[in-house]
Amino acid sequence: MDWLEDVARVLHIEPWPPDPGALFWAVLMLLAGGLLGELVARWTRLPRVMGYTAAGIGMALSGQGLTGAAMPGSLKLVIDLALALLLFEIGARVRLRWLRDNPALLATSLAEALLTLVTVHGALRWAGLDPAVALGCAVLAVPASAAVAGRVSLELGAAGQVTERMILLTALNTLYAALGLTLLRGWLSLETLGDWLPALARLGYNFLGSLLLALVLAKLVGLVARRLDLRNDHAVLLLLGLVLVAITVARALALSTLLVPLLAGLALRNRSERPWVWPRHFGTAGGVLVLLLFVIVGSAWTLEALATGLLLGAVLVGARGLAKLLAVMGLARLSGLAPRQGLALGLTLAPLSATALVMLAELHAIHPDYGRQIGPIVLSAIALLELAGPLAVCAALRLAGEVAPAASAPSRVPAESARRGSTTAPAATPAQTPTTASTPAPTSASATSASPGPLHGDIGGALS
Repeated sequence: MDWLEDVARVLHIEPWPPDPGALFWAVLMLLAGGLLGELVARWTRLPRVMGYTAAGIGMALSGQGLTGAAMPGSLKLVIDLALALLLFEIGARVRLRWLRDNPALLATSLAEALLTLVTVHGALRWAGLDPAVALGCAVLAVPASAAVAGRVSLELGAAGQVTERMILLTALNTLYAALGLTLLRGWLSLETLGDWLPALARLGYNFLGSLLLALVLAKLVGLVARRLDLRNDHAVLLLLGLVLVAITVARALALSTLLVPLLAGLALRNRSERPWVWPRHFGTAGGVLVLLLFVIVGSAWTLEALATGLLLGAVLVGARGLAKLLAVMGLARLSGLAPRQGLALGLTLAPLSATALVMLAELHAIHPDYGRQIGPIVLSAIALLELAGPLAVCAALRLAGEVAPAASAPSRVPAESARRGSTTAPAATPAQTPTTASTPAPTSASATSASPGPLHGDIGGALS
């Protein structure tokens, strides 16, 4: 309206119409996600992550979603930082000794990852996709979303065999996927450069550099956690700062932002017999990043991308889900699970979210043409599993009977899992490390499945 322009000119409001800027939209995303999350938690039996994701889906439907595999730098930074916190927490809950004590766990992990890779590649080739493009989609289909699995289990206060094996398997297949992405990038570089030596050098640099940075991060976090009281907000912020600095360094040096936090958590956990405990997501600041992560990932698609890749995305989702279910259920009894628990565990591996999105963005940054080819398919698959993935995890944990009783009341979903007795991330812990949770190696499948583990924060109790 002309009169509004006249008023704006008199009041020196420039430009007109006003541009609120990126900060306004970030805060709006935060408010929308937080509000929907609380409404979901208050009025349903579903975790808050469903509300966060729904806010992102609303943005995508309004035309504000990602337009392709390319991702704005600010959004990529938020996703990298938030996902790093979640992967570090996941890694810090996994003891590698459990794989030695129960080799069937490692067999299950390798089988579900390899079967997913082969099945998705074969299904997409059957659907007429180019072999190279099908391979890229298959690699990105391997990881189950550790972010979704970890967040949903914490929201529900879940604990037991299925919950802890879910954490273990998502950590391991994220590791496999990150290594697979490194190999894929090396192969693509070889195709581009025509020389194996530079491609091999990039592979070695990426993995060894990520491992070295992860070990440094684990060492620094261990020093801080042993010397400071983690009930103190300043100490927690220091831990958060260390993780964020490490990810910033990884980005600057072109290292893997997936491998660094995950390997750091694994290194930290396996240096001690006692599990490390700190507030969930390293306090409120980390919680804000995690909320934004789910909103952004929820908006990581457009109607145009769905129109282009929906059919192939559905093929990917179907083949992926079938492969993971068959592998986990086929080895369930051997690893000490009842058939019902095996079914539940297979369902918990359904989410495909932030990890695949980060891998897609990294591929697009280095090989943009290749990224544009696989982008619509992967984004469509992510869109199909945005709400279905968390719902599958929620239903599976209830099927396994591992959801805390308090989570069954829709009108009373606590803000912190510590109120439900979870030892993974209590709001206040009297010591930096709890008492040792030493458990013997399993002697048989029946002994392994006899009872759920006593500690939600330490997978050793559940797996041994």
